[in-house]
Amino acid sequence: MIIDFSVQNFGSIKDKQTLSFEADKSTQLEDYYVIKAGKYRLLKLALIYGANASGKTTILRALDFLRALVTIPWNKKTDELNFEPYLFDEITPKQNSIFTINFIHRNIQYFYELEFNNRYIVRDELNFYNPNKANVFTRTTNVEKQLSEITFGSKIKADITAEKNLMANTLWNNTVFGGFLKTNIDIPEIKNAVDWFNVYLKPVIMPDSNLSGYTLSGLKSSAINRGDIVNILRKADFNISDIIMRKLIVNEDFIKSLEKQNYPVDVIAEMKNEKVIDDLMFKHTLNNQSYDLAFHLESKGTQRYFGFAGILATLIKESTLIPIDELESSLHPDLYIHFLLTFLANAKQSQLIATTHNREILADKDIFRNDAIWFTDKSATGATELYSLADFDTSVVRDTSNVYNAYKTGKLGGVPNLGDYYIDLEK
Repeated sequence: MIIDFSVQNFGSIKDKQTLSFEADKSTQLEDYYVIKAGKYRLLKLALIYGANASGKTTILRALDFLRALVTIPWNKKTDELNFEPYLFDEITPKQNSIFTINFIHRNIQYFYELEFNNRYIVRDELNFYNPNKANVFTRTTNVEKQLSEITFGSKIKADITAEKNLMANTLWNNTVFGGFLKTNIDIPEIKNAVDWFNVYLKPVIMPDSNLSGYTLSGLKSSAINRGDIVNILRKADFNISDIIMRKLIVNEDFIKSLEKQNYPVDVIAEMKNEKVIDDLMFKHTLNNQSYDLAFHLESKGTQRYFGFAGILATLIKESTLIPIDELESSLHPDLYIHFLLTFLANAKQSQLIATTHNREILADKDIFRNDAIWFTDKSATGATELYSLADFDTSVVRDTSNVYNAYKTGKLGGVPNLGDYYIDLEK
């Protein structure tokens, strides 16, 4: 589970900003929001509010960038890291970027720090607590020789040959984790930490991500249970009583039938390249009568929530962290809240980070905790500032109505500073 994540000099983020999942002293909604992990009380949920271009998505992209650096190492030392530092400053484009992440995996706490620029990893270091703090490795880069130099902590047992192989495979643009994934060695302390990035931390879900493809793929592989998806959809008031999946042979008659049904042209073009395709239909039951409807004929909201149903099933059944950008996309406000409450009530060891513009949840103190609500705002220089609702004292936020109204009127920040509605267009 993630404890906290810090970002410095990445995208719109200039100075160090930290997103923390540590719960404050409040016991409000404890059974729904808080997971006990060792000495920590960790939150399942972090919702990030903010104006457009305030840096909400940058937080998620930074976490995903770190995940990719760890799990998808470069094969060539000439490959550059694809990101931009903070550019609205003369100094920061020449400075290194820094990430730190604190997490727990299989009852062991890890603290990982990474310093990098577009060309190479400057330094990365991993420490663990079991129970006392100990160093796993510290890596620095010899820039002149373009070589990584790794030293191991006194508690790490690795033979000289393994250490040399790891050093050789850790290219100057790879993390030590990336080098480890390319090396046939056994260092349990590193493997356990890498597994957290590979297994627990999932790729960020963007508004245009193919969520229905994710759920369908999970159903086909049996990674996602069909009954779970049907149950989730039924409780979301879609009148769906079953999901029908079948194989269809693609031939000329089949393509013509699709054209008559006004299937999207781009979908038909893709099907022409296949011999057999997976067909998905939903069974709707109304007044004791059943009707089968092809997936493409369902509403965009139904299609979107079918994808979210797979995400929800994963969050409930597994132990995982999923970042979602614009969670409310294509969802009715009531369905949005239903999704969050279903997650909070059923997930045991999973966490969710989501950016959102949906303010309605702030009007109901019975369903949110202050420490689970975050805001991004822009400083006078355009840099992202990240802070929690829990950071405000009671003089600003005293009750439910004050939270919603305070945010709506800009007292909490994180809202656009808009001008008037009139535009003068020059001829």
